[in-house]
Amino acid sequence: MNGLKNIVFVTLGSFFIAYSTVAFLNPNSVITGGGVGLAQLFYALFPTITLGAWIAIISIPLIIVGMKFFGKSFVLKTFISIGLISFFTDILKEVLKISPTTHETILASIFGGLLIGLGVGLVMLGRSSTGGTTILAEVIAMKSRYKTSQIILVIDAGIMFASIFVYGDVEKALFSVIGVYITSRIIDLLLSGKPAQKAVSIVANNVEVLSQQILNQLGEHGTILQGVNLNQKDTRTLILVIVDISQLQLLREIIKQYDPEAFLVIQEASELYGRDY
Repeated sequence: MNGLKNIVFVTLGSFFIAYSTVAFLNPNSVITGGGVGLAQLFYALFPTITLGAWIAIISIPLIIVGMKFFGKSFVLKTFISIGLISFFTDILKEVLKISPTTHETILASIFGGLLIGLGVGLVMLGRSSTGGTTILAEVIAMKSRYKTSQIILVIDAGIMFASIFVYGDVEKALFSVIGVYITSRIIDLLLSGKPAQKAVSIVANNVEVLSQQILNQLGEHGTILQGVNLNQKDTRTLILVIVDISQLQLLREIIKQYDPEAFLVIQEASELYGRDY
């Protein structure tokens, strides 16, 4: 059953990436990051080769490089997803001749970025990868002191910068940056889940009363931690509690009423596993 679900995710994700490229991004000279974005640039320079073929031409050598570092299973899954993206791209563009959904650049960057993010996220949820420049970034990271995310940022920035000269339009490159940002946010949302909960750390003075009020009014379980401040002279008590966003204001009011001198730190809690105590 999981195998079938993964196939559906990878197929749908690959289709969304292809559709976004054909219907939103490429007709408006807005590019995305990674191998697909690089393929868009080469297609603009050498249009005799189809866009789908360029995606495969750029990605396959990188996938082969990845075989040495990430194993045959990774290569096979990535090869399938790249093959599907390439196939869907040429079917939509060359066979079905899909018309651009919009000619408004800002709309193309927003919705194109959204669909690319949805597609990449689904592919990753299907236990596969879109490969491309991500493989190159991971290999460089293994051989250097830089993080994969930093290298991907540099590569995507280079693609955005190169698009200025390929398309001869600075504004298109700026819109592309918007699209890439939206893509990253959508991927994060799909993989991490909606940040509907917050992790609240409370450096409390009136611990007993405050913890009891939180338990009574919010029904939330939390953890009380003991520590010292940086001078290692004064003790501090920390209450850690996870609350829904809808309850955050009530928690603030409880703290203000029962421990107004408390110090409050609020962070996103996008991934929660196991049982809270």
